[in-house]
Amino acid sequence: MDKPLVNKVANSGLITLNLEDHFPKEEVVNFDLKEYLFMELILKEKDFRVAMKEHDWTQYEGKVVLVNCSADAIIPLWAYMLVASNLSAYAADIFQGKPDEYYKYAMSKSLDEVDWTQYQDERVIIKGCGNKPVPPSAYLDITTKLRPFAKSIMFGEACSTVPVFKKK
Repeated sequence: MDKPLVNKVANSGLITLNLEDHFPKEEVVNFDLKEYLFMELILKEKDFRVAMKEHDWTQYEGKVVLVNCSADAIIPLWAYMLVASNLSAYAADIFQGKPDEYYKYAMSKSLDEVDWTQYQDERVIIKGCGNKPVPPSAYLDITTKLRPFAKSIMFGEACSTVPVFKKK
């Protein structure tokens, strides 16, 4: 007689957390100031103000906009302020920096909002594989936040985990 299949992982009491669940949901787009520089080197105030006034800001509706400059130029701080004053009516979020910097910031912010006490004395697995570029800093953050509460922290998949922490 055949024994019924038993899902040992489901019955193990392990909780799997996927950091991709904390990844920004909005589309992330770049706003490069280089395109508004004279010879990709100098920001001319009058020309910049005209360009900002004529720019179609509605294209950023509901998106996260990363404001940066890919040219090696000195950008006056007020230029970032002028961009933000135009973007703030449309963008879901505005960040000065590159995508990897934004993802670190956004993931940290999202993890700060979790009630970690719900994992008191639980055995937790932090999922390791995924389709999104989860920054290494998110793995540091989640481990630091879980450690005071979790009974154990593991990395990977339920079928093959790497032990990270076990309460004594």
